[in-house]
Amino acid sequence: MAEETADFDKLLDDFIASQLQDAEDILAEDDDKQSSQKTASEPNTATDTPSYTEENNIIAQSQLDQEPLLASEEKQLFRAYCNFINATASCCTEANYPIPEFSFNITDILPRFRPSRTQRLSADIVQAWESLLLAQPTRLSSLPTNPSDEQILAFAEKTTNNNLQNALISYVEVLIETDSCEIAYNLRKAKYQKHMIEKKIYEEHQNRIERMRKYINAIRQQNFPIDAEMLVNNFFKALRKDPDGAKKVVENNPATFAPIQVDKIPSRFFGLIKAKPEDGFKVNKKLGKFIKDLKI
Repeated sequence: MAEETADFDKLLDDFIASQLQDAEDILAEDDDKQSSQKTASEPNTATDTPSYTEENNIIAQSQLDQEPLLASEEKQLFRAYCNFINATASCCTEANYPIPEFSFNITDILPRFRPSRTQRLSADIVQAWESLLLAQPTRLSSLPTNPSDEQILAFAEKTTNNNLQNALISYVEVLIETDSCEIAYNLRKAKYQKHMIEKKIYEEHQNRIERMRKYINAIRQQNFPIDAEMLVNNFFKALRKDPDGAKKVVENNPATFAPIQVDKIPSRFFGLIKAKPEDGFKVNKKLGKFIKDLKI
């Protein structure tokens, strides 16, 4: 018999553990693409209009043209980013400070946000903050060190510089929308993992049925006087609880899983000598050897 001791329950547990620990970062995005297509087909309303303006807008038009392709969470993040970058650029212009070059591209979050693809977004946020500190040193000097979101918003309410106010508020919005995108990502990831686990369960179940069918057919083809289906079903049930033990039993005493049908053992000497119980022991031993040598 081949090494047919795979414990289905253990295999499933191991698979689930490996999925939760090492889940692929490539998510099933069919639903996401459909959502993006639906978003792209929807007309813009007054509430959908980005708050950033063409004046002082430093975001490439090619990126703005792709905004309708974004899903809801990503669209809000992109708009918050645009507002923050544009407000930062305005602060720099106002102070005659050079506007830094930003590297984030909308394709980094198309078709959906992934934490592994936000390096350039994070780098731009840091660079924008450094520029704000250099362009507005006096006003920002009263901002607490390592301020919380609430402290930043409270500070923004008090500042009299509209550009700086917009930059600070947009910065907090970027943080909020990034968290929102990460939550949505984790939900998609959990959905993907669940789908893969269910798929693996189904595949293993089908493989199990197919292996059982092959065992049953092989035993029947040899005309062993035993209920092959009962034998295989009981054997596979035992495999789930004790693979090694079940394997030893079926190879040495298969009648444990289904009785030898002595009345179906062919008579000898032209039917003159009927099968006896001891003949059942011989069949049992022969069947065990057959199963042991069986390659499936």
